[in-house]
Amino acid sequence: MTDHLDASAAPRELHAFIAGLPKAELHVHHVGSASPRIVSELAARHPDSQVPTDAEALVDYFTFTDFAHFIDVYLSVVDLIRTPEDVRLLTYEVARELARQQVRYAELTITPYSSTRRGIDARAFMDAIEDARKAAEAEFGTVLRWCFDIPGEAGLEAAEETVRLATDDRLRPEGLVSFGLGGPEIGVPRPQFKPYFDRAIAAGLRSVPHAGETTGPETVWDALTYLRAERIGHGTSSAQDPKLLEHLAQERIALEVCPTSNIATRAVRTLDEHPIKEFVRAGVVVTINSDDPPMFGTDLNNEYAVAARLLDLDERGLAELAKNAVDVSFLDPAGQARIRAEIDTFTTAWLAP
Repeated sequence: MTDHLDASAAPRELHAFIAGLPKAELHVHHVGSASPRIVSELAARHPDSQVPTDAEALVDYFTFTDFAHFIDVYLSVVDLIRTPEDVRLLTYEVARELARQQVRYAELTITPYSSTRRGIDARAFMDAIEDARKAAEAEFGTVLRWCFDIPGEAGLEAAEETVRLATDDRLRPEGLVSFGLGGPEIGVPRPQFKPYFDRAIAAGLRSVPHAGETTGPETVWDALTYLRAERIGHGTSSAQDPKLLEHLAQERIALEVCPTSNIATRAVRTLDEHPIKEFVRAGVVVTINSDDPPMFGTDLNNEYAVAARLLDLDERGLAELAKNAVDVSFLDPAGQARIRAEIDTFTTAWLAP
C-alpha cells in the first residue's frame, strides 16, 4: 500500500531512541486512530456495516486507490460510532495507543457533526470524550486536547453545527482548544468557511485547517487569508510556491506533516519525493504526525523514523523535531516546559557515554 517500511532503513538504535522519546502529536484524527482491534470490535457491535470484523481483512480494506476512496472508507468507519459508549471506548483506546508511544500531549481532531447527525446526543457525546480524556490522563499520563473540525464534504450545514457545538457554553468541552476543517479539498473552497472560523476564533479557539494536501498552494493561501490559520494541516503543495514558504517561515506558521499518509492517499507519489526536505531548507517549522495511523499502516514512532531518513537526522535532530511540536502546540507554557525538559533529559541520558 505505501512505502512506509522504508523507515526500517534507520539504524536499530535510532528506532529504540524514537520509541522512548517523549513526544507531542498535533495532527491525528479521532476515528482515524481506531486500531484494527477496535474497528473489528465496533464492526461486530454493528453487523449491518460493510466494515470487516476480521482484523486481518482490514489490512486490505484499508488499501486506498486515491484520496476519494480513502474518504469513502473513512466514512464507513465513522458509521461504526453510533452510541456514547462507542465514542468513549474509541477515545480511551486511542489515548492508550498514544501513551504506548510516549506521547505526552496530543491534539486529537474530532468531527462531532459525524456523530450528532447519526443521532448521538450532543451532551452525551461531549461527556463521553471528556470522561475518556480525564481517565486517560489519570491512568496513562497522556494529556489530550480537542480540535473540532468541519467535514468539508458535508458543506455549510456541517460548518454551522460544528461551530455551534464548539462555541455553546452549555456544550463546549473543557478540553477543546482549536477549530479545523478536514475532508476533501477539491470542490470545497476554503473562503466559504470564513464566517464559521471567525465565530470560533472570537470564542477563543485556534485555527488549524487542512490545506494544500490534494490541491495547490492557493488553498494554503486561502486558509491563511480567510481562515486565519495558525498552523496548516499537511500543506504538502506549499513547496510549489517559494513566496508561500517564505511567508510560512517568517510568520512561524507550522506545517503538520504526515509523510506516510501523503503516500497512502496518493497526495505524494513516493517518500523520496516528499517535500519535507524543501520545507526544512526554507526554514518552515515542521511537526511530524501520523494522521490516521492504523488506516495507513503506521504510527507516530514510524513517522519519526521516516523523518529521520528523509532529513538525515540523528538523535539530537529528532529531539529538536519533537520539541517543534511542543513549541507550536496549544498546551499551556508550563506544560510545554515540562515536556521540553523531559525530551532534554531523555536525550542527554541516551547519549551519555
